[in-house]
Amino acid sequence: MEKYMVQTLHSIDRRISAALRVAFGVRCRASPSPAGSQDGDEIEIAGFADVLLGPPCDDPMDCDEAAAPAPEGDLRMVFESCYIKDHEEDAHFGHAEAGVVGVADGVGGYRSKGVDASAFARGLMHNAYAEVVSAVPGTHVCPHTLLERAHLMTVAAGTPAASTAVIVSIAGRKLKWAFVGDSGFAVFRDGRILHRSQPQQHYFNCPYQLKSGRDGTAVSQAVVGEVVAKEGDIVVVGTDGLFDNVFDHELERIVRMGTALGFSPKNMSEVMAGFAFEAARCTDRDTPYSVLGRGETSNSTPSFKGGKPDDITVVVAYIVSGGPTRSQILL
Repeated sequence: MEKYMVQTLHSIDRRISAALRVAFGVRCRASPSPAGSQDGDEIEIAGFADVLLGPPCDDPMDCDEAAAPAPEGDLRMVFESCYIKDHEEDAHFGHAEAGVVGVADGVGGYRSKGVDASAFARGLMHNAYAEVVSAVPGTHVCPHTLLERAHLMTVAAGTPAASTAVIVSIAGRKLKWAFVGDSGFAVFRDGRILHRSQPQQHYFNCPYQLKSGRDGTAVSQAVVGEVVAKEGDIVVVGTDGLFDNVFDHELERIVRMGTALGFSPKNMSEVMAGFAFEAARCTDRDTPYSVLGRGETSNSTPSFKGGKPDDITVVVAYIVSGGPTRSQILL
């Protein structure tokens, strides 16, 4: 497994161009720099990055064009995922025919209690997937109902530990979601965030969590919502291993770069996960985790920088027209 993960990280690392690295100021790498690289190369690379990624837009009117009327007909998801393991406590699933994906993150604090911290996350995703597979073909999935049923089944099995979770589905032309804790998602339109989940936390680094005990978060407290989707939208679903280490504006720039280069969902998920992996291990730059951490009394020192090493799960879904496909994943 370790050898496989090293090969996977090297493969992902090769997909993260030097231009992207320079543009975001991330110097450390998941694998060694190519032999013979020169510092002087950064002038050319940085110029390429500026052209490719473009300047950030402060005024939405500078970037938005008049939207054409949305065509009739159902939309579907074409998705792929990337999972970079740290403690192997994340889990996720997807079912293209049903138009639904889900991600869960086991609460690592259970490790110190001698409990399998991945158990509840895996149980949630396994049971959600089983519910989708057993449904009548063509059924539109309600994320909140699916999360509720998966939670009841996981609790009934006496599964230990706890987990955050998010489920996103496409039903007709509506993108729907339900989430608990800090596993989340972002919807991109024309390279910019249209909607972004906001984490549920009791306090810094202590998210709401689903569990078997009575002291856990009730599914009724899940954040639910929907938005009308358009063909060409991109949905990114991930655990806090992604969102703790990559700023929203960085995700936007990666999406714009990937779109310009014709990335597939697999390419996009690997680049996002690889970038999050590197940012998590950098100590000389800010991340969402360090910015929020400095707001805590115990971490008020300006020297608190860097990311948060963690399991990283990224699911990237492209919203397209046409009939459903039969591809599916469960991990």
